[in-house]
Amino acid sequence: METAAIAPENAIEVRGLVKTYPATKTNPAKQALKGVDLVVRRGSMFGLLGPNGAGKSTIINIIAGLTLKSAGSVKIWGMDAAERPRETRAAVGIVPQEIAGDHFFTPREALEVQAGLYGVPKGERLTDEILAALGLTDKAGAYVRALSGGMKRRLMVAKALVHSPPILILDEPTAGVDVELRRQLWDYVQALNARGVTIVLTTHYLEEAEALCDTIAIINRGEVVACEPTSQLLRRLDSRAVLVTPQEPLSAVPPLNGFDAKLRPDGRLAITFKNESASVEQVLSAVRGAGIAIKDLHTEEPDLEDVFLALTYGDPGAADPLRD
Repeated sequence: METAAIAPENAIEVRGLVKTYPATKTNPAKQALKGVDLVVRRGSMFGLLGPNGAGKSTIINIIAGLTLKSAGSVKIWGMDAAERPRETRAAVGIVPQEIAGDHFFTPREALEVQAGLYGVPKGERLTDEILAALGLTDKAGAYVRALSGGMKRRLMVAKALVHSPPILILDEPTAGVDVELRRQLWDYVQALNARGVTIVLTTHYLEEAEALCDTIAIINRGEVVACEPTSQLLRRLDSRAVLVTPQEPLSAVPPLNGFDAKLRPDGRLAITFKNESASVEQVLSAVRGAGIAIKDLHTEEPDLEDVFLALTYGDPGAADPLRD
């Protein structure tokens, strides 16, 4: 996808964004967004993460022009979305969570109709190229209703690309799809990003965000609690864990000289500590002092899941009993 010859430094700028849903007969008024500030730099792969109900979809819907903001401003590709709604919408391709489409069209027809809605001249349409890139060529003449869920998900991505937008927003694009499709989709998205397309991604697969995104914002209860380069975000937790496999199975966690330890389902003892206050050698001394013979061990650094849980729930691992 080609970008403009003179492109702005930032693809998206959100300043002081507020969204309040009015009260109804059954529900009180709800402030979904509380003064959100976000800057997505041109050409970045930007992750927007948060628990369910945090406000991610509200932000995306406001950017897409589907929801009216209560206050604040949104600039897309250097243009104010309120002042130039037609141009800003044309600068963005949206892949929504929900799979939707006309079941009586074929994928080729669906892309042609979508391109027509955006005013793309017939001679400039990239229908066959997009179908091929997303592995839909063999299904180009089949009715959409006959496609599998994974194929329909690919078609949603294809429809978002028909007008060659400089910004692509993917809202949970790999939800419910198989591993192979997920890999193919990310290969294509990374290729788009390498060609200059700015990508905004929401996902509950935190390992995807950690591997793909150069910058990550975490939103919780309508507020941005972090927005940093991924490498910097991962350094927020100044802690690590030593995983000890004992020679003999443990039935309970013994006292370990003040260290926080948990027995995992696989039998390993996970001992966490702050880098600034202890060392691996001190941890091992405490293990030996408790009379535990060590069969194997390795260290574990914090990952994005740990940071995410700490920022949204206040306790890394609290929402993941399998890691305890």
